[in-house]
Amino acid sequence: MTQRSKNKSNFKKGSVEMLLLHLLKTEGDCYGYQLSQLINQRSSGVLVIPEGSMYPTLYKLIDNNFITDYKKTVGKRMTRVYYHLEEAGEKRLEELVEDYLEVTEAIHKIMDFPVEEAKN
Repeated sequence: MTQRSKNKSNFKKGSVEMLLLHLLKTEGDCYGYQLSQLINQRSSGVLVIPEGSMYPTLYKLIDNNFITDYKKTVGKRMTRVYYHLEEAGEKRLEELVEDYLEVTEAIHKIMDFPVEEAKN
């Protein structure tokens, strides 16, 4: 794995919670594979969330009462676990988005800072 890939991986880990909550808010109840596919599709394949990262995050969200889960039978034998966004999860999403925007703005300020001003 290249250094760039490692950095992208670290960034993704911190964003998984926000992305999952956002999708549950905008799409409604979803099952795990569906969530991972939505992230992959909407990011044009840039963000691929492995099950090893996504499910622990979903379980953490359940433990914190941000989402709930329920089973639904699909077809004759298949059962899927769906995830539902709770009110506390909507508040958590607002906090995460606010933090994300604040950090992103700060990064842009650093990246866009005029070199001439930095030398003075």
